[in-house]
Amino acid sequence: MSTTTESAHSSGPSPEIGKSRLRKEDARLITGRSRYTDNMVLPGMLHLAMVRSPYAHARITNIELTEAKAAPGVFAVLTGTDLAAEQGSLPNAWPVTPDQKAPAHPAVAIEEVAFAGEIVAVVIARSAAAARDAAELVDVDYDELPVVMDLEEAFTDAVLAHTSLESNKSATWVFDSAEAGTGTSIEDALAASDVVVERTLYQQRLIPAFMEPRSTVVDPTGEQITMYSATQIPHILRVMLALTLGIPESKLRVIAPDVGGGFGGKLQVTPEEIITLLAARRMGKPCKFTETRSESLQVGHHGRAQVQRMKIGATKEGIVTGLSVNLLADMGAYLGLITSGIPILGAFMYNSIYKFPAYRFECNNIFTNKPWTDAYRGAGRPEATFAIERMMDELATELNMDPLVLREKNWIKHTEFPFATVAGLEYDTGNYEAATAKAVALFDYDGLRAEQKRRRDAGATIQLGIGVSTFTEMCGLAPSRVLGALNYAAGGWEHAQVRVLPTGNVEVVTGSSAHGQGHETAWSQLVADRLGVPFENVEVLHGDTQVSQRGLDTYGSRSLTVGGMAVLAAADKVIEKAKVIAAHLMEASEEDLDFTNGAFTVRGTDTSTSFSEIAFAVFSAHNMPDGVEPNLDSEATFDPVNFSYPHGTHLAAMEVDTETGQVKVLKYVCVDDIGVVVNPMIVEGQVHGGLAQGISQALYEEAVYDDAGTLVSGSFVDYLVPGAPDLPHYITARTETPATSNQLGAKGVGEAGTIASTPAIVNGVLDAIRHLGVTDIKMPCTPSRVWHALQEAKSTGGVQ
Repeated sequence: MSTTTESAHSSGPSPEIGKSRLRKEDARLITGRSRYTDNMVLPGMLHLAMVRSPYAHARITNIELTEAKAAPGVFAVLTGTDLAAEQGSLPNAWPVTPDQKAPAHPAVAIEEVAFAGEIVAVVIARSAAAARDAAELVDVDYDELPVVMDLEEAFTDAVLAHTSLESNKSATWVFDSAEAGTGTSIEDALAASDVVVERTLYQQRLIPAFMEPRSTVVDPTGEQITMYSATQIPHILRVMLALTLGIPESKLRVIAPDVGGGFGGKLQVTPEEIITLLAARRMGKPCKFTETRSESLQVGHHGRAQVQRMKIGATKEGIVTGLSVNLLADMGAYLGLITSGIPILGAFMYNSIYKFPAYRFECNNIFTNKPWTDAYRGAGRPEATFAIERMMDELATELNMDPLVLREKNWIKHTEFPFATVAGLEYDTGNYEAATAKAVALFDYDGLRAEQKRRRDAGATIQLGIGVSTFTEMCGLAPSRVLGALNYAAGGWEHAQVRVLPTGNVEVVTGSSAHGQGHETAWSQLVADRLGVPFENVEVLHGDTQVSQRGLDTYGSRSLTVGGMAVLAAADKVIEKAKVIAAHLMEASEEDLDFTNGAFTVRGTDTSTSFSEIAFAVFSAHNMPDGVEPNLDSEATFDPVNFSYPHGTHLAAMEVDTETGQVKVLKYVCVDDIGVVVNPMIVEGQVHGGLAQGISQALYEEAVYDDAGTLVSGSFVDYLVPGAPDLPHYITARTETPATSNQLGAKGVGEAGTIASTPAIVNGVLDAIRHLGVTDIKMPCTPSRVWHALQEAKSTGGVQ
């Protein structure tokens, strides 16, 4: 067949980047053709149930297994002693200091439990029901030990979370701008300030309430052990399992099929994954464990949980002079995969968009008798943004200044980029003025301020407050050298492969592993644009370490800015390979070829050959250039030169009923700058989802424990996750300053809404009732807490 034509090709498909494509994934997901781990049934499969400690801290003195082993359908019951020689200790990949302290963390406890829900035995049975029934028959004797639940109490070491440690302090990490050479002395700056505002803020403990509970199936019957897991990190999980259990990595295959949400909660190597693998290997049969929702809430890793002691200095004109952060971070009972590094991610963001000349950050990582904390949507950045945006409002109050005016006095101007921050980062681009101006116009800021004054003057029962949050974040967890300098075990690169099939269709293999982000759609758009092939002709493969051999997975808004760039780089290599063959087929020089709309054209002529024609010519290999292999497939690894820095302004109009404490979001406007947008519809979904989680922290969610260490918000009856009726209508818009750290100019979007919305809501609630004497309300701002704050202010003379 001919591989050249003498007439011009059609103009090709319209550009995909910027197009609101419906997600390819959704047709499968919403019609019940999904491939969730718990749906899998393998021949001869056995089921696991975990026996968990009811105590938050205790010694295990005896475990009686006789009745459980004799129960119908039971194959085995294993304890920590049974598994001691092989289970190892769960990994921590981010030791933040050389002297970091960490207790051993076996998947099944052997001598001591350190939080309620820790696993003490595992039942292996014919069915899940039989395993659960037999688990009830395991009789464990404990000697209770003192528990420490309060973070500030734990800091004193009056009660130890682990008897094996001499202190609850795991590590102390410090950044000082004077020592780093990025700024001046914080002590001198605060001493010379006209105004110094000090506050202690609290980040409550949150639970990643993903749609799909964690589930693991392990099949040991092939040449490789194959693990199916509802995980965000199949590649990292494979490496960590190999290191922890001493299994050759080549003998492990990890598959993340459809994963129903993660929010960081599935960025983990879990005890249950290790136990399921060990059980399957022992039994020689496939084994499955799927947690119940109660288990998910009780023992999956949690997020946030910090005490933030803040000091901010300024001149009387409102120019900030210094920022001091002293942080207590609740590790929980153990260090998970990146537990210890989560608060350190926030260390670089407390200065936010502001030009602080002096900055000091100190973080103390503290153990308590609760489940360990780890990544949760935003991972350190929401905590930092909440603190600095709350402090900017407190400073504005102290100076009797409009909070937006104060922020504008101090933010980095668009003409000052690139900007080296006091925390040691370089922000490449941004335009805070444009985003704020657009948000103010959409919000009707002046009109709502006038309405606020009217209600105050009238003594209205329902008061109005305006909450402001201007933010930036660092995302695209990278570059590898920076992560190495922070002692993080992994890199920040991502890998991709673009494979060209004989018909001209394309397969994209990506190391980023989606759990709801829409990679199959967005990556198809990227490749369709770059190669000029139809969107429908691109297939995206991911989440299987045997298909995608290299990758660092999905978290930290890194998918597009790192994974997507690897895809584009691989596609560019395909084009370079194809150009050599196209030149040969058309008997032209490579330098004379242009590639547009999926075809190579000889410049100045109408002679061209299409991408699909080249693909088939490579398949047949009848007419290849000498020394050129018949293969267009290409791969690339992208390691960013910098983080990306999305930013934005969020404004919330909050109504507070002063008689009942009821809070309502009257109006919410957010204007985000996330650089170049590939799919606006996906972006809107990410923003809406992020806003829901950030608003939920401000108003609804909190993991609550009693003094004995029992989770009393252990179901959705008590742990309040909002539904659609509980959330407002959002007015969203964007400005665009392209990033310079990647060829597309994209920035991250997955965490922006969560990071910015929490302080906007809380600032709005306080602004509504601050004139009544209320100066702070701990999150979540429930009606009860708001009402009690009003009553306390009234009793102390705050209400006129």
